[in-house]
Amino acid sequence: MFDTKPFETKFEQAVTYFEDELKKIRTGRAHPGQLDGIKVEVYGTLLPLNQAANITAPEAQLLQVTPFDPGNIQAISAAIRNDQSLGFNPSDDGRLIRIPVPALTEERRKLLVKQASEKVEDARITLRTVRQDALKEAKRKKEAKELSEDDVKRVEKGIDDDMVTYNTRLDDLLRAKEKDILTI
Repeated sequence: MFDTKPFETKFEQAVTYFEDELKKIRTGRAHPGQLDGIKVEVYGTLLPLNQAANITAPEAQLLQVTPFDPGNIQAISAAIRNDQSLGFNPSDDGRLIRIPVPALTEERRKLLVKQASEKVEDARITLRTVRQDALKEAKRKKEAKELSEDDVKRVEKGIDDDMVTYNTRLDDLLRAKEKDILTI
């Protein structure tokens, strides 16, 4: 019998990854996930920001970064400022960093929707790759006489049904994010 569980797990991981990527696309509100992609050089190594500091959103338009070691505050501030895709301008008081989240312009909103559309296409490519891997595995088992022709057809139908389900989930997530981005 053909086990589709590993492929369904990969489908689920692709959708989860897409959800995480959408969190990085900022809307008008502050969210600690917006700083997930930032790497900071501390103690001679490059670390993700969340391993060098605590990130919170105390207000809707403000992110607050509290370094675990106040000696790293300049490096963290510079790393945030250097990430041009975010467009943030952090300020620090020696203990913590405050990052005001500016309101989005119409042009910037459209650009963010386009970024989200690119990310959904990447997720769809991943889903198609997983589908191809599953179908190749089913054909390999058929050639090895482990599966019958009917079993292969059943597996193909099951995988295609999963593809429809997961693509629908991607569409729903994208629509919700677009609405969130375009809402003023």
